Order: sequence, then C-alpha cells, then structure tokens
Amino acid sequence: MIQLVSSKTLQRLPTYLSYLKSLPDEGSINISAKTIADILGLGEIQVRKDLAAISSGGKPKIGYITKDLILNLEAFLGYNDVNDAIIIGAGKLGKALLLYNGFKDYGMNIVAAFDIDDSVIDTEESGKPILSLNKVKDLCHRMNIRIGIITVPAEFAQTVCDVLVDSGILAIWNFAPVHLNVPKNILIQNENLAASLAVLSKNLIENLNKTSKER
Repeated sequence: MIQLVSSKTLQRLPTYLSYLKSLPDEGSINISAKTIADILGLGEIQVRKDLAAISSGGKPKIGYITKDLILNLEAFLGYNDVNDAIIIGAGKLGKALLLYNGFKDYGMNIVAAFDIDDSVIDTEESGKPILSLNKVKDLCHRMNIRIGIITVPAEFAQTVCDVLVDSGILAIWNFAPVHLNVPKNILIQNENLAASLAVLSKNLIENLNKTSKER
C-alpha cells in the first residue's frame, strides 16, 4: 500500500528517479535497493524504506523491475501531469530558469516571465515571452496557472508574492532570500542559495578537518 512520505524522503525520490532514468535501456531488467544505495552513497535501509513507501513491486533477492519503478516514481511525484508555471523576475536567474528545458521532465512547464524593466518587456527568452508585471493576473486566469516562481530581489519579493496570490497562484517557488507571508492555503518552497552555500562550506570544513586528523 502506498504511504505518506516525509519531506526528507520526498527530497530523495527525484534523485532515485534521475539515476534510474540514466541507466542504459539494454541494462538489467531488475535493480535492487542495495545497488541504488551504493551508487548514490546512501544507506541501504533508508533506500528500502523510501521505495517501499511508493511502490509495492520490490521482491526479496530480485529487487524491483526498473521500468516499473520509474513509472511508480513518476506517478507518485506527479511528473506525468505537467503543470504550467510563470516566473516573476526576468533577470539573470529568471532567464536561466527560462532557458532550462528539463523542468518538463519533472512535471512543470514555464510558459512566460514577467518584469517591470521596459528593456526586457515584450521580448522573448528561449521562445517564451517576457511580459509586463501588470499582465500577470490576466494570464494566470486565462491559462489557469497555479505555480509561480519568484526570482526578484528580496525587497520586492513580498509585493510580487501578493500579486501572485491575488492572481490565483496556489504554489510558489521562492528564490528570493526572504521570508514570505502567505495565506495558509498557499504552498511555498524556499530556495535559499546563501543557506545552501553555508551548509556546503561548513561540511567542507568538517571534512577537511577530519582528513587532517586522520593523517
């Protein structure tokens, strides 16, 4: 039976899927949790628990049928149901996200970006229009957009967030380094690049210190 999963498990599932989809078509039909754990540097028990939560196809000494496990992961993560999204902020980060075509593999299709800079308004990036911010609400209602991505400076993020909520957006992917106040029914995922770098740097220092002591 499929179970509810923790946020940490949910964060690991796309990694499993990415690895499985990278395997050659002529490879083994089956794959074990141990193989996945060894390749990704994770604990075997943890991988077993994660996969058991989204698939009932695992068998002792045989593992999972690779193609079936891929389908189970895609279905659980909702990658089969592509959701249209918009970006607010057509600066360097916003344009980089517009250029990336891989989001469709993960169930998201960015249809347009919005900005207040006249120099980029009514231009295109990777075939996708960059429109004036005052057109957000109209497009969201016409296309039934439910996902908004914020890539504006921190001082403008809350204002932009309010515009998205007022436009009917129900899920926000926030790249601005600031806490956003949203109604309880709005889902929000924060991507704090500075915090991620701090964690990486701290882990690097700890590893270097550990290596130095072992010498």
